[in-house]
Amino acid sequence: MASLLIIGGSGFFGKSILDSYKRGLLHPWEIDSISIVARNSTRLRHNFPGLIDKSIKLFDSDISSCQEVPAADYVIHAAASTDASRYFERPEVEKANVLGAVSNYANLAQKFHKNSKILYVSSGAIYGVQPHYLSNISEDFFCGDIEGMDLTKRSYAAAKRDSEKIIEELGSLGLSVSIARCFAFVGKYLPRDKHFAIGNFIEDGLNGRAIRINATHRVYRSYMYADELVEWLMSILCLSDNTCPTYNVGSDQSVEILEVARKVAKIFRVEVSAAAHNAYEENDRYVPNIQKACIQAGVSLNLNLDQSLELTVNRILSNE
Repeated sequence: MASLLIIGGSGFFGKSILDSYKRGLLHPWEIDSISIVARNSTRLRHNFPGLIDKSIKLFDSDISSCQEVPAADYVIHAAASTDASRYFERPEVEKANVLGAVSNYANLAQKFHKNSKILYVSSGAIYGVQPHYLSNISEDFFCGDIEGMDLTKRSYAAAKRDSEKIIEELGSLGLSVSIARCFAFVGKYLPRDKHFAIGNFIEDGLNGRAIRINATHRVYRSYMYADELVEWLMSILCLSDNTCPTYNVGSDQSVEILEVARKVAKIFRVEVSAAAHNAYEENDRYVPNIQKACIQAGVSLNLNLDQSLELTVNRILSNE
């Protein structure tokens, strides 16, 4: 049997992993205990009691300053705010927070996780603006324009790029590490009051509100269901070694955001409205190439967006 530590485990990723664990989806990796380290991890017991049992240990601790972490066979470092408003209001502070969390963990890992498999959760944002000529962006693309990104994304992308270098350095020191560059997802625990468009659409639908698209340019995204996200993270985690392999995680099935809104609206029988397109504005595309993970990690994408939406909405409505 094996233990799993999730750093920053109180967010969407952490709750999705706990949810998969409770439903037996981590059996292939023989996980029989999970530790959560987060600033407010014990809130999970109150806010999401169905996810917590005696095999789950909660530690209220700030990974950017703590002096110890629990030992574990597997470690997933997912500690970073993805709240766009924070990066807009105080970009340098949020960037420093991300790097502080990774830097301090890198020191702790050399003491507590020398023999662990470690996965760092990075982001597809590190590629910068996806060029119009690339329908799917692959891991070997390193020429992205961060300065051309929206202000709310720029500091986050820079912080993730610098964090990856810290994790790669752990590999050069002999630790077993890997990196998952994550894109967009949908699932029961995705926030529905933040900057995640699909989450906001679902919240509008749940409340019987019309869905409004404000973008005046074409926006393309792709969405992986939470259960598949967890499976991919665990599969990549097992490949961790001192070479620090890096993989995109997400769906490669591109869909225009207006079509996403229409799919959600159809489920809830609400209206959709959209701003007129400006033909002179560049398209916004954020869609990964996932061939590397499929081949090397042996994973696959089994659910399309319609199936993922149906599962997400059914679980929210049934509170399962």
